[in-house]
Amino acid sequence: MELDNIEKLLEKYFEATTTVAEEKTLQAYFSQESVATHLEQYKPMFNFFSNAKEERYTKQVPLKPRKNYYKWISVAAVAVLSFGIYFGNEYQEKRQAEYAYQETKKAFELLAENFGKGTGKVAYLQEFEVAKQKIYNNN
Repeated sequence: MELDNIEKLLEKYFEATTTVAEEKTLQAYFSQESVATHLEQYKPMFNFFSNAKEERYTKQVPLKPRKNYYKWISVAAVAVLSFGIYFGNEYQEKRQAEYAYQETKKAFELLAENFGKGTGKVAYLQEFEVAKQKIYNNN
């Protein structure tokens, strides 16, 4: 009767429908010296499970706090990014100012060149004024 019960429990065990008490019954049966010959193949498995329960980890585990490098990496990334934006804008503004200066310089040179031409024409106008005054004074 007990052997028949053990076989039924084994079927339930492999179908994963046994309770904890039934599993303890199976472990108790397979921990005995006398096990049915056709069930001998399951003895190492259940002995392994009972031995595994007995195992304890005895080494000391060092508990050091982990260093959180991600926080410092993110701080460094923000610093590099803000440094780049600040000096990048400053460089861009400097380039724009230099470009504006060069364009203004070209405009003033063009204006001076045309102003020089205009003063030459004004000299002719002064001669015309002098001649006109002579004509009016003679009349």
